[in-house]
Amino acid sequence: MLSIPKNFLNSTQTPHSGYHWDGTNRRFFEGWYYRVTLPEIRQTFAFMYSIEDPVGGKPYSGGAAQILGINDEYLFRTFPDVNKFWASRDVLALGHWGKTNVQVSPLYLLPTEFEHHVQEGYQATATLNQGIITDPATGNYCRWQYEIKPVYAWGNQNSIQQSTAGWLSFSQIFEPGWQILMAHGLATGSIDWNGKIYEFTNAPAYSEKNWGGAFPQKWFWLNCNYFDNEPDLALTAGGGKRGVLWWMESVAMIGIHYQGKFYEFVPWNSQVNWEIQPWGKWQMQAKNSKYEVELTGITDLPGTPLRAPTTDGLTFCCRDTMQGKLDLELREITGGKSKIILKAQSHLCGLEIGGDGWENIWQSL
Repeated sequence: MLSIPKNFLNSTQTPHSGYHWDGTNRRFFEGWYYRVTLPEIRQTFAFMYSIEDPVGGKPYSGGAAQILGINDEYLFRTFPDVNKFWASRDVLALGHWGKTNVQVSPLYLLPTEFEHHVQEGYQATATLNQGIITDPATGNYCRWQYEIKPVYAWGNQNSIQQSTAGWLSFSQIFEPGWQILMAHGLATGSIDWNGKIYEFTNAPAYSEKNWGGAFPQKWFWLNCNYFDNEPDLALTAGGGKRGVLWWMESVAMIGIHYQGKFYEFVPWNSQVNWEIQPWGKWQMQAKNSKYEVELTGITDLPGTPLRAPTTDGLTFCCRDTMQGKLDLELREITGGKSKIILKAQSHLCGLEIGGDGWENIWQSL
């Protein structure tokens, strides 16, 4: 058994990669999202890990793992013992044990040792995602292990990486925090989904996280890092209504990594607009002094309800598909004229809505 390997520190790391809980008993959650896309079969696996009120003994104390798998099928397992959760404050590294045959405090294990000693649980870092969960009611299960080579974190390549929500994300005033950990990477390994094994090499991978003591009232999200004929392109966009001290604010952003460059459209440098249907169509536009972008995501699939941390614990409050259709157009503005520098399309886009108040279209003001 090992402590966290030193080479974790050498990979491209964003701010907020470490665990945020301060040890107090205030309401708190932290969640992590890892995804791998298998273009050959037009499928995606998304792994969602969460911990709530890790001080223990609270009504919502505990952890969970969720998987959105083949054809948007869903698998879920709780890990009620907060003492079997571990995470690093310094780097992206976490895990939660369920069934195990070792009587030690949980920690990072070599993948072979994890497989041998942990019958249910997971561990994840910047370069590894591994675990096994089973639904005792149905017998459905998933076992996964893949290594990750980060390509883009959140910012220009070979530069200091950025906070997704800017300097505001360092303050508890703005909660929850949101950080894209790896906008694009390459995953190699295998996933056993109910007895069918999917092996992959250099498949597109992605990871992000959120945390805090407050919960967004409403949000939307678009995410894609596999595009037709554009292997070096990654998009993450989203918006939400969140509490800021005693008022609510609605904010949105678009981030694009393309050919080594980061195109960032955020409230403090751009005008960002959106029109999101209650389900089925996501439209966003953003413009700053140098660039403008348009996004349209659509789906005719029903989507899959997922759980997310709320004031009332982990509940079904969002809907996702990983098989959305996306059109992206990026233009450069020079001398008052705009010129298209990128047009791209995908049929493997993640689309999500969450929270309350989705009876009508949500438009930015």
